[in-house]
Amino acid sequence: MAKKYSSGASKSVKSAMKRRKSGTLTSGSGRKVRSRKQAIAIGLNEAREKGAKVPRKRTSSRSTTKRTAKKR
Repeated sequence: MAKKYSSGASKSVKSAMKRRKSGTLTSGSGRKVRSRKQAIAIGLNEAREKGAKVPRKRTSSRSTTKRTAKKR
């Protein structure tokens, strides 16, 4: 079975977690990130931008329900 994430991706997530802990990690709007899950998401996104092996983003289930509702 192939690895899901590259080592570069884990380094990026680790650095994002450290920045969150020190209080310097900010989201796109400029607000401080306090959520652990959001810090992981930011780290994975940074890894994606660098070209590391990271699975593509999941689409939200809400958007798929909207599409099926429009078809009816």
